[in-house]
Amino acid sequence: MKTRLRDTWNAGRGGVNAWLSTPSPVTAEVTGQAGFDSVTIDLQHGLNDYQTALSMLQALAASDSTPMARVPWLEPGIIMKLLDAGALGIVCPMVNTRADAERLVHYASYAPAGTRSFGPTRAMLVHGADYVSRANDAVITLAMVETAEALGNVAEIAKTPGLTGVYIGPSDLALSMGHAPKLDPDEPAVVDAVKRILDACKGAGVRCGIHCLAPSYAKRMLGMGFDLVTLGSDLRIYSAACANAIAETRA
Repeated sequence: MKTRLRDTWNAGRGGVNAWLSTPSPVTAEVTGQAGFDSVTIDLQHGLNDYQTALSMLQALAASDSTPMARVPWLEPGIIMKLLDAGALGIVCPMVNTRADAERLVHYASYAPAGTRSFGPTRAMLVHGADYVSRANDAVITLAMVETAEALGNVAEIAKTPGLTGVYIGPSDLALSMGHAPKLDPDEPAVVDAVKRILDACKGAGVRCGIHCLAPSYAKRMLGMGFDLVTLGSDLRIYSAACANAIAETRA
Protein backbone atom coordinates (compact mmCIF):
# COMPACT_ATOMS: atom_id res chain seq x y z
CA MET A 1 0.00 0.00 0.00
CA LYS A 2 1.04 3.60 -0.55
CA THR A 3 1.90 4.48 3.04
CA ARG A 4 4.12 7.49 2.39
CA LEU A 5 1.99 9.87 4.49
CA ARG A 6 1.83 7.48 7.44
CA ASP A 7 5.56 6.80 7.07
CA THR A 8 6.20 10.55 7.27
CA TRP A 9 4.11 10.77 10.43
CA ASN A 10 5.80 7.76 11.97
CA ALA A 11 9.15 9.43 11.33
CA GLY A 12 7.96 12.40 13.41
CA ARG A 13 7.52 14.82 10.52
CA GLY A 14 4.57 16.75 9.15
CA GLY A 15 3.27 15.77 5.73
CA VAL A 16 2.75 18.02 2.72
CA ASN A 17 -0.43 17.43 0.74
CA ALA A 18 -1.38 18.38 -2.82
CA TRP A 19 -4.93 19.32 -3.80
CA LEU A 20 -6.42 18.47 -7.19
CA SER A 21 -9.39 20.57 -8.31
CA THR A 22 -8.98 20.06 -12.05
CA PRO A 23 -10.38 16.85 -13.59
CA SER A 24 -7.25 15.73 -15.41
CA PRO A 25 -5.27 12.48 -15.12
CA VAL A 26 -2.29 14.33 -16.60
CA THR A 27 -2.13 16.96 -13.85
CA ALA A 28 -2.71 14.17 -11.31
CA GLU A 29 0.22 12.24 -12.73
CA VAL A 30 2.50 15.29 -12.72
CA THR A 31 1.47 16.24 -9.19
CA GLY A 32 1.97 12.72 -7.92
CA GLN A 33 5.55 12.70 -9.18
CA ALA A 34 6.36 16.10 -7.65
CA GLY A 35 7.21 14.68 -4.23
CA PHE A 36 4.10 15.29 -2.11
CA ASP A 37 3.44 12.94 0.78
CA SER A 38 -0.21 12.73 -0.23
CA VAL A 39 -2.42 13.92 -3.07
CA THR A 40 -6.10 14.71 -2.48
CA ILE A 41 -8.69 14.73 -5.26
CA ASP A 42 -11.42 17.24 -4.45
CA LEU A 43 -14.95 16.12 -5.26
CA GLN A 44 -16.63 18.81 -3.14
CA HIS A 45 -15.59 22.19 -4.55
CA GLY A 46 -13.25 20.81 -7.19
CA LEU A 47 -14.48 20.10 -10.71
CA ASN A 48 -14.18 16.34 -10.29
CA ASP A 49 -16.81 13.62 -10.24
CA TYR A 50 -16.41 9.91 -9.47
CA GLN A 51 -15.41 8.89 -12.99
CA THR A 52 -12.70 11.53 -13.32
CA ALA A 53 -11.53 10.75 -9.79
CA LEU A 54 -11.13 7.11 -10.80
CA SER A 55 -8.97 8.09 -13.78
CA MET A 56 -6.89 10.37 -11.57
CA LEU A 57 -6.38 7.60 -9.00
CA GLN A 58 -5.12 5.41 -11.85
CA ALA A 59 -2.70 8.17 -12.89
CA LEU A 60 -1.45 8.48 -9.30
CA ALA A 61 -0.50 4.80 -9.32
CA ALA A 62 2.82 5.82 -10.88
CA SER A 63 3.86 7.70 -7.72
CA ASP A 64 4.36 6.77 -4.08
CA SER A 65 2.17 9.60 -2.76
CA THR A 66 -0.75 8.44 -0.64
CA PRO A 67 -3.93 8.91 -2.73
CA MET A 68 -6.82 10.59 -0.93
CA ALA A 69 -10.12 12.22 -1.82
CA ARG A 70 -12.36 14.89 -0.35
CA VAL A 71 -15.93 13.70 -0.67
CA PRO A 72 -18.80 16.08 -1.45
CA TRP A 73 -20.56 15.32 1.84
CA LEU A 74 -20.87 12.84 4.68
CA GLU A 75 -22.63 10.19 2.63
CA PRO A 76 -21.74 6.49 2.67
CA GLY A 77 -22.11 5.74 -1.04
CA ILE A 78 -19.40 8.03 -2.36
CA ILE A 79 -17.04 7.29 0.54
CA MET A 80 -17.22 3.56 -0.13
CA LYS A 81 -16.95 3.95 -3.92
CA LEU A 82 -13.79 6.07 -3.64
CA LEU A 83 -12.21 3.60 -1.23
CA ASP A 84 -13.12 0.75 -3.57
CA ALA A 85 -11.51 2.76 -6.39
CA GLY A 86 -8.24 2.85 -4.48
CA ALA A 87 -8.26 5.99 -2.33
CA LEU A 88 -6.42 5.43 0.95
CA GLY A 89 -7.72 8.54 2.66
CA ILE A 90 -11.04 10.34 3.00
CA VAL A 91 -11.36 14.02 3.87
CA CYS A 92 -14.97 14.74 4.84
CA PRO A 93 -16.42 18.29 4.94
CA MET A 94 -18.72 19.85 7.52
CA VAL A 95 -18.27 17.37 10.36
CA ASN A 96 -19.96 19.26 13.19
CA THR A 97 -20.43 16.70 15.95
CA ARG A 98 -18.90 13.56 17.34
CA ALA A 99 -21.85 11.64 15.88
CA ASP A 100 -20.88 12.94 12.44
CA ALA A 101 -17.28 11.84 12.98
CA GLU A 102 -18.42 8.40 14.15
CA ARG A 103 -20.44 7.99 10.95
CA LEU A 104 -17.37 8.88 8.87
CA VAL A 105 -15.29 6.23 10.62
CA HIS A 106 -18.05 3.63 10.27
CA TYR A 107 -18.55 4.27 6.56
CA ALA A 108 -14.79 3.93 5.92
CA SER A 109 -14.29 0.76 8.00
CA TYR A 110 -15.14 -2.88 7.43
CA ALA A 111 -17.04 -4.80 10.12
CA PRO A 112 -16.81 -5.20 13.02
CA ALA A 113 -15.35 -1.68 13.30
CA GLY A 114 -17.75 -0.18 10.78
CA THR A 115 -20.37 -0.63 8.10
CA ARG A 116 -18.33 -0.42 4.91
CA SER A 117 -19.75 -2.78 2.32
CA PHE A 118 -17.39 -5.35 0.83
CA GLY A 119 -16.43 -4.91 -2.81
CA PRO A 120 -12.87 -3.48 -3.19
CA THR A 121 -13.07 -3.62 -6.98
CA ARG A 122 -9.88 -1.72 -7.78
CA ALA A 123 -8.47 -1.40 -4.25
CA MET A 124 -7.53 -5.06 -4.01
CA LEU A 125 -6.02 -4.94 -7.49
CA VAL A 126 -3.64 -2.10 -6.66
CA HIS A 127 -3.12 -2.53 -2.91
CA GLY A 128 -2.68 -6.30 -2.79
CA ALA A 129 -4.56 -9.47 -2.00
CA ASP A 130 -4.31 -8.75 1.73
CA TYR A 131 -6.08 -5.39 1.31
CA VAL A 132 -9.19 -6.37 3.25
CA SER A 133 -7.26 -7.43 6.35
CA ARG A 134 -5.19 -4.23 6.28
CA ALA A 135 -7.75 -1.67 5.11
CA ASN A 136 -9.13 -0.57 8.47
CA ASP A 137 -5.63 0.27 9.70
CA ALA A 138 -4.48 1.78 6.41
CA VAL A 139 -7.37 4.09 5.48
CA ILE A 140 -6.95 7.65 6.74
CA THR A 141 -10.10 9.46 7.93
CA LEU A 142 -9.94 13.22 8.37
CA ALA A 143 -12.98 15.09 9.66
CA MET A 144 -13.15 18.70 8.52
CA VAL A 145 -13.75 21.12 11.39
CA GLU A 146 -14.84 24.28 9.63
CA THR A 147 -17.83 25.76 11.47
CA ALA A 148 -18.46 27.50 14.77
CA GLU A 149 -20.57 24.50 15.79
CA ALA A 150 -17.72 22.09 15.08
CA LEU A 151 -15.31 24.37 16.94
CA GLY A 152 -17.51 24.08 20.02
CA ASN A 153 -17.49 20.30 19.69
CA VAL A 154 -13.87 19.83 18.60
CA ALA A 155 -12.68 18.17 21.81
CA GLU A 156 -15.30 15.43 21.44
CA ILE A 157 -14.80 15.12 17.68
CA ALA A 158 -11.08 14.59 18.18
CA LYS A 159 -11.77 11.77 20.66
CA THR A 160 -13.83 9.76 18.16
CA PRO A 161 -12.56 6.15 18.22
CA GLY A 162 -10.87 5.19 14.96
CA LEU A 163 -10.69 8.73 13.56
CA THR A 164 -7.26 9.51 12.13
CA GLY A 165 -7.59 13.22 12.72
CA VAL A 166 -9.10 16.60 12.00
CA TYR A 167 -8.59 18.80 8.95
CA ILE A 168 -9.21 22.55 9.25
CA GLY A 169 -11.02 24.42 6.50
CA PRO A 170 -10.00 28.00 7.35
CA SER A 171 -12.31 29.77 4.90
CA ASP A 172 -15.56 28.18 6.08
CA LEU A 173 -14.40 28.42 9.69
CA ALA A 174 -13.81 32.16 9.35
CA LEU A 175 -17.12 32.66 7.52
CA SER A 176 -19.08 30.83 10.22
CA MET A 177 -17.42 33.01 12.85
CA GLY A 178 -18.49 36.20 11.09
CA HIS A 179 -15.22 37.01 9.33
CA ALA A 180 -14.18 37.15 5.69
CA PRO A 181 -13.36 33.70 4.30
CA LYS A 182 -9.68 33.30 3.44
CA LEU A 183 -6.83 30.85 3.51
CA ASP A 184 -3.81 31.63 5.70
CA PRO A 185 -6.00 33.49 8.22
CA ASP A 186 -4.61 36.38 10.25
CA GLU A 187 -7.82 37.49 12.01
CA PRO A 188 -7.02 37.05 15.73
CA ALA A 189 -10.25 35.23 16.54
CA VAL A 190 -9.74 32.78 13.68
CA VAL A 191 -6.07 32.28 14.57
CA ASP A 192 -7.14 31.48 18.14
CA ALA A 193 -9.73 29.02 16.83
CA VAL A 194 -7.09 27.26 14.72
CA LYS A 195 -4.84 26.95 17.77
CA ARG A 196 -7.75 25.61 19.81
CA ILE A 197 -8.40 22.90 17.21
CA LEU A 198 -4.72 21.97 17.09
CA ASP A 199 -4.58 21.73 20.88
CA ALA A 200 -7.68 19.52 20.96
CA CYS A 201 -6.09 17.13 18.46
CA LYS A 202 -2.83 17.01 20.38
CA GLY A 203 -4.75 16.36 23.58
CA ALA A 204 -6.64 13.48 21.97
CA GLY A 205 -3.56 12.04 20.28
CA VAL A 206 -4.87 12.39 16.72
CA ARG A 207 -3.50 14.11 13.62
CA CYS A 208 -4.32 17.68 12.68
CA GLY A 209 -4.16 19.14 9.18
CA ILE A 210 -4.90 22.55 7.70
CA HIS A 211 -5.47 23.95 4.22
CA CYS A 212 -2.90 26.64 3.42
CA LEU A 213 -2.07 28.84 0.45
CA ALA A 214 1.47 30.22 0.70
CA PRO A 215 4.40 27.85 1.32
CA SER A 216 5.66 30.27 3.98
CA TYR A 217 2.37 29.92 5.90
CA ALA A 218 2.43 26.14 5.49
CA LYS A 219 5.94 26.08 6.99
CA ARG A 220 4.68 28.13 9.95
CA MET A 221 1.89 25.63 10.52
CA LEU A 222 4.33 22.72 10.42
CA GLY A 223 6.45 24.60 12.93
CA MET A 224 3.40 24.93 15.20
CA GLY A 225 3.00 21.16 15.19
CA PHE A 226 0.50 20.48 12.42
CA ASP A 227 0.74 16.97 11.00
CA LEU A 228 -0.47 17.87 7.51
CA VAL A 229 -0.46 21.03 5.41
CA THR A 230 -1.99 21.49 1.97
CA LEU A 231 -0.44 23.87 -0.54
CA GLY A 232 -3.35 25.65 -2.23
CA SER A 233 -4.54 23.61 -5.20
CA ASP A 234 -3.40 22.67 -8.68
CA LEU A 235 -5.53 25.46 -10.13
CA ARG A 236 -4.13 28.10 -7.77
CA ILE A 237 -0.53 27.01 -8.35
CA TYR A 238 -0.99 26.99 -12.12
CA SER A 239 -2.72 30.38 -12.11
CA ALA A 240 0.04 31.92 -10.00
CA ALA A 241 2.74 30.42 -12.22
CA CYS A 242 1.06 31.79 -15.35
CA ALA A 243 0.66 35.25 -13.83
CA ASN A 244 4.29 35.34 -12.66
CA ALA A 245 5.60 34.12 -16.00
CA ILE A 246 3.73 36.72 -18.05
CA ALA A 247 4.57 39.49 -15.61
CA GLU A 248 8.28 38.63 -15.77
CA THR A 249 8.19 38.41 -19.56
CA ARG A 250 6.53 41.79 -19.94
CA ALA A 251 8.53 43.58 -17.26
